[in-house]
Amino acid sequence: MKRVRQALVTATAALAVVAAPTAAAAEPKDELRRELDGVVAAHAVGALAEVRDGRRVWRGGSGVAALGTARAVPVDGRFRAGSITKTFLATVVLQLVDAGRLRLDDPVEAWLPGVVPDGRRVTVRHLLNHTSGLYDVLRTLPMPPAAEFYDNRWRTWTAEELVARALANPPTFEPPGAAYSYSNTGYVLLGQIITAVTGRSYGEEIERRIIRPLTLRGTSLPGASPWIRGPHPRGYVPAPPGSPARLLDYTEMNPSVMGAGGEMISTTRDLNRFFAALLGGRLLPDRLLDEMKTPGTETKKYGLGLAWRDTPCGITVYGNDGDAMAYQAYSFSSLDGRYQVTVAITPAFRGDPDDAVEAFVDKAICG
Repeated sequence: MKRVRQALVTATAALAVVAAPTAAAAEPKDELRRELDGVVAAHAVGALAEVRDGRRVWRGGSGVAALGTARAVPVDGRFRAGSITKTFLATVVLQLVDAGRLRLDDPVEAWLPGVVPDGRRVTVRHLLNHTSGLYDVLRTLPMPPAAEFYDNRWRTWTAEELVARALANPPTFEPPGAAYSYSNTGYVLLGQIITAVTGRSYGEEIERRIIRPLTLRGTSLPGASPWIRGPHPRGYVPAPPGSPARLLDYTEMNPSVMGAGGEMISTTRDLNRFFAALLGGRLLPDRLLDEMKTPGTETKKYGLGLAWRDTPCGITVYGNDGDAMAYQAYSFSSLDGRYQVTVAITPAFRGDPDDAVEAFVDKAICG
């Protein structure tokens, strides 16, 4: 889910968490190690990354796996991947398009009658590329230091509840397609559309269409389960006012609040493997991969669940980033699959880490 970190950083500008760098688990590249240590020193409790350059693979960790310990971050650890879930979901939607079971220009009304006001004008394409104008449900949810945020930690949210919260607000712009405005609401609706088309949940479809075929052993969609199975660093959010600590361990939480737009748990290996398969044409035909890479507006490098950025050495990389409150993840690959980088951090809320992580991505891609 996007924009979580901005809200939390504002609430915790004075945090001072010290995280010491750890050794990489594989043969180190000194430049990458220093860059990852820099991300942690400025913004994180811990970080882990996998960088691929052809057949060469570097995996590294920095910081600590849990505050108050010297335990190293597991370089094969799992983490909440946030909005990278959207790329998996969009891939399933496009596979259904390829099978003729759905069209990108189908109105939402055709699949979810009466759910979206004026749903005949909002299409599947609009939902995928964030040009629907539908109000973002994230803006309706409490964030620290609001007491309701902590009270909701174990609450199970339904897609219907999340959509209703969002659509109680007017659109951010009209008509649909006129502008770009990031909306998690659109992806909650896409999850419902997948169910309407297939008779199965979006989680089941992602599992059978992507996770199992690609052997992504560390990837799962937990639904309402609060646990992260297997090795993983602990994740934190700003603690409530008056707490003795400045950060609260928020590793276990009910991820249904993120739903189809962000509930996934994964690993650096699995995300690199997924994006290599996607961009290499193993999951979608060329015509639909081209659609995925087509921006919805001229002002934003975001297509159908896929983002991209230019690096200083002229290589364009494609992927996505995700914010899951106590975890943040970034995964990008070159089109030819030669260069790949995935990095995940447990933020310390000392500022927005995007610039520091993007510098790491640039170093990984450009050397």
